[in-house]
Amino acid sequence: MSEAKQLPERSSLPREMTWDLTKIFKDDEAFNDAYQVLADELKEVNSFKGTLAKGSAAFLRSIEMLLDVYRKIEVIYVYAHLKNDQDTSNPDYQALYARASTLLSQASEAVSWFEPEVLSLSDETVWGYFEENQQLEVYRHFIENILSERPHILSAEQESLLAGASEIFEASSNTFSVLNNADLKFPVIKDEKGESIQLTHGVYGQLMESTDRSVREAAFKGLYSVYEQFKNTFAQTLSSHVKAHNYKAKVRHYDSARAAALSGNHIPESVYDTLVEVVNKNLPLLHRYVTLRKRLLKVEELHMYDMYTPILGEASIKYSYEEAQEKALAALQPMGEEYLKVVKTAFNDRWIDVIENQGKRSGAYSSGAYDTAPYILMNWHDSLDQLFTLVHEMGHSVHSYFTRNNQPYVYGDYSIFLAEIASTTNENILTEYLLETEKDPRVRAYILNHYLDGFKGTIFRQTQFAEFEHFIHTEDAKGIPLTSEYLNEQYGQLNEKYYGPEVSKDPEITLEWSRIPHFYYNYYVYQYATGFSAASALAKNILAGEPDALTNYLTYLKSGSSDFPIEVMRKAGVDMTQPEYIEDAMAVFEARLQELEELVATLEG
Repeated sequence: MSEAKQLPERSSLPREMTWDLTKIFKDDEAFNDAYQVLADELKEVNSFKGTLAKGSAAFLRSIEMLLDVYRKIEVIYVYAHLKNDQDTSNPDYQALYARASTLLSQASEAVSWFEPEVLSLSDETVWGYFEENQQLEVYRHFIENILSERPHILSAEQESLLAGASEIFEASSNTFSVLNNADLKFPVIKDEKGESIQLTHGVYGQLMESTDRSVREAAFKGLYSVYEQFKNTFAQTLSSHVKAHNYKAKVRHYDSARAAALSGNHIPESVYDTLVEVVNKNLPLLHRYVTLRKRLLKVEELHMYDMYTPILGEASIKYSYEEAQEKALAALQPMGEEYLKVVKTAFNDRWIDVIENQGKRSGAYSSGAYDTAPYILMNWHDSLDQLFTLVHEMGHSVHSYFTRNNQPYVYGDYSIFLAEIASTTNENILTEYLLETEKDPRVRAYILNHYLDGFKGTIFRQTQFAEFEHFIHTEDAKGIPLTSEYLNEQYGQLNEKYYGPEVSKDPEITLEWSRIPHFYYNYYVYQYATGFSAASALAKNILAGEPDALTNYLTYLKSGSSDFPIEVMRKAGVDMTQPEYIEDAMAVFEARLQELEELVATLEG
């Protein structure tokens, strides 16, 4: 028996394929120095407490102190979490991350009096300060946000208690992360060549696209056999996390955890309900695509492990990382030189950690702070999908770069609701580029299939997750225990509704809830679906050369949190309080599904 393929150790990776975190801190000693400086400064924060009623100058000094604390802790936390994520099995960086998390909790607790004290002042007093002191003007929207939360902010003492318990509230999420990324050991299986390969999160995603059905089945069953062993533990971590959401919503006087989660961005709950409603109405489109998939794969029974393999056989296009960089730059030409300059900087200045190594966090993301580069984590495998992932995460990083370079720190971030729009606009533009430049019918069919799979995964699948996430929160709120058996049963029924009668009821898929990190993110996933839908409209306008479309889009990228997200998108040209943008996205899905059906018929004929 041949030796199983193993992931490389972190120390063996080429330097140019890793991110350069020395631009944050030159070494861990510099991190420790910054850590100690902030820890000492936190001891002085209490001296600002009780000063907000002493005039506009004191009010201004407290705001500047608050933002200075947040700005410093962000850099410390980002460095620690990036170091930890590059090798979650490294005990030194586990400890570094734990220290940063503790300091973050301490910082939150130290300044937790600020919002309750602002709210103890009358509106007349607060806005009188603004009239008196022009230096406060930049903070107007920031203070407006705080005042809008009057019904939900507690007393200073209660806020301090909640802030001090933040690590406790996050314990379930952290336990899930360590268990899922560092402790779970998956079996060794055979790949397409009959060689032994160690199953990991990254390898699993790759094998799900394999054209060898036995490999897909082995990976699928091998992965879920491990989650089956720990299903009760995962049910406990998820249940505890949901209880934390419901508890915090209750003590802050929200009607539900969802209302609490969406309130921070002033997103009406109707946006969430409209998404679920429109997607459920259009599930026959997904069933139609699933039927096409079953026919083209020529299988008597379609299984969930058949959902990601190209339905037209082996991928007709595949990219190395270097080739993907070139393709990304070509595809993003319509975004203009200002945009492309940032993309080139990301490639040349080591913003990206490319290769999967032992212990590395799975998946891909963009992360950073106001005073750092917007770094990208990837686990690269040569494929079309990875090209799309690179372009997706680049959308996040360019958004971050523009925001941080055009807004003061107080507005130098953006809501998650806006984040997925920037990334998926890039994906839509890449799809259009590939369909325009690839003339081979089989290649075009493959790209169409990829788009439809991406739509399925981003709008249909994420809405399925959103529906399940809201379900488990409402069930817990009613006092129903979230046992593994109950979660399996409910998730299995939901999966059956979404994918339709053509898909076999694989028992393994009922465990899918146990391996989804986003269920620990607090009503995050719906924004993938709303974001993709909005991005479809924006990309269409940019590529069509609509007047001011690109200018308006860049304005959105540079807006940060200087206005409410719904208003930022209105300025960009999309009203996300209405269902039309989702319906329009469904129309694109249907048109491309029909194009693929016709193209396949031609190829078969």
